[in-house]
Amino acid sequence: MSTRPATAPERSPRSADAAAGLKNLQQLIQLRWIAVVGQVFTIELAHYSLGLALPLRELLLVVGCLAVFNIVSLLRLRTGLAVRNVELFLALLIDVAVLTVQLYLSGGTGNPFVFLYLLQITLGAVLLRGAYIWTIVAATVACFGALARYHLPLDLPQDLHEGLPTLYVTGLLVCFALNATLVVVFITRISLNLRERDARLADARRRRVEEEHIVRMGLLASGAAHELGTPLATLAVILGDWQHDAQLKASAPLQEDIAEMQAQVQRCKSIVSGILLSAGETRGEASVPTTVCSFVDALAREWRHTRSLPRFDYRNDFGADTPMVSDTTLQQMVFNVLDNARDASPHWVGMRVTRDGEALRITVTDAGPGFAPGMLERLGTPYQSTKNRPGGGLGLYLVLNVARTLGGSVTARNRPEGGAEVTIELPLAAVAHPG
Repeated sequence: MSTRPATAPERSPRSADAAAGLKNLQQLIQLRWIAVVGQVFTIELAHYSLGLALPLRELLLVVGCLAVFNIVSLLRLRTGLAVRNVELFLALLIDVAVLTVQLYLSGGTGNPFVFLYLLQITLGAVLLRGAYIWTIVAATVACFGALARYHLPLDLPQDLHEGLPTLYVTGLLVCFALNATLVVVFITRISLNLRERDARLADARRRRVEEEHIVRMGLLASGAAHELGTPLATLAVILGDWQHDAQLKASAPLQEDIAEMQAQVQRCKSIVSGILLSAGETRGEASVPTTVCSFVDALAREWRHTRSLPRFDYRNDFGADTPMVSDTTLQQMVFNVLDNARDASPHWVGMRVTRDGEALRITVTDAGPGFAPGMLERLGTPYQSTKNRPGGGLGLYLVLNVARTLGGSVTARNRPEGGAEVTIELPLAAVAHPG
C-alpha cells in the first residue's frame, strides 16, 4: 500500500507495560514528596513543640537526601523511557532504607511511626511480582528486628495506660490514619493504572487477532483473484468474437447487450486487479500522485458511473486543495461505504467531503432504515450485517481496519430525520505526497 501510516499510539503489550510503569513511578514520586513534607513537619513539631531531644541535623540531612533522590527520579520520569520492575524495586528499597535511618535516629521500634513499614510492603505487593515483593518483606522484617536492638533513644513518657492523651498512643493514631489514607489514595491510583494496562493488553490481543483475520481474508481474496483471472480473460475474448460476428452485428439489441457485458467483464477485471494490488501483487501502477479534490471528485464520478442509482448528491467542501497519494485501497474503502449505503437506500445516497483541521473527512449518508442499536455498539466487528447472506458484514470491518492503519477513524450513527451516516476521517499526513 502506498500511503504511509500516521504515527499512532503504540498498542503492543510492551507499550502497555511501559505506560503503566511510568504512571506507577509518578505515583511513587508524589508519595515521596508527601513523605518529605510530612517528615519535616513531624521533626519540627517533635523537636520544638513537644521538646523531644532529637538529632535535628542528621534527621534533616536524611530528608534532604530523600528529596534529592526524588528529584533524580523526576528527571528519570521525564525521559519517557520504559520503567522496569527492578527500578520500582530499587526505589522501594531506598524508601525502606530512608525510613530505617529516620527510625534509628528517633527511637527505633519505640517510635510509633515504625508501622509505616506496612505502607512500603503494601506498595510492593501492588507494584511488584514474585521474588521482588518477598525481598521487600524480608528487608522490612530485618530492618524492624535491627531497630529493636540498635537505635538512638527517644525520650517518650511511659504512660501508655492513660490511653489517647499519651504521646505514643497519639503517634500511633496519626500513623494509622496516615497509613490508611495513603493506602486508599495511592493504591487506588496504582490499581487504576494496572487496570488501564490490562485493558490495553486486551485491546492489543484483540487487534492482533483481527489483523490475523485480515491476513487470512487477504490470502483467500488473492487466491480467488488469481483463479478468476483466466475465466474473465476467456469471457473477454468470446465477447470480442461475438462483437465482430456478422450474424450478431445485424441485431442492434444484441450488440448493446454484448457491449454491456464487455463493460461488466472489464469492471470485474478491474476489481480483480484491485484485490491483487491490495495484496501486494501489483498489476498496474501501485500509487498515483494527485490532489485531495481530484481524488474525491474522480472517486465520486466513477462510483456514480458504475452504479445504477436514481440520485447521488455529492458535495466537495474540502477547500484549498493539497497534494496526496492515491491507490486502489483508499478508493475501495470509500466504495465499500457507498455500496453499503446504496444497498440500504436504493433511491438516494449522499456524500460530502470536508476538511477538519489536518484531517480529510468523508461523510456518506443514506435514507434507509439505519443501523440497529446492536450493530452500532459492535461497529467494525466482522460478520455483523443485516443483509442475511454468507460473508456479509465484512465491508465496514475492512474499512475500519484500513482507516485505523492510516491513523484515522470510522464512526457511524443514525440520523434523527432517518437513515444512517458513516464518517471516514483520515489524517492528511497519512495520505500526503512525499514530495
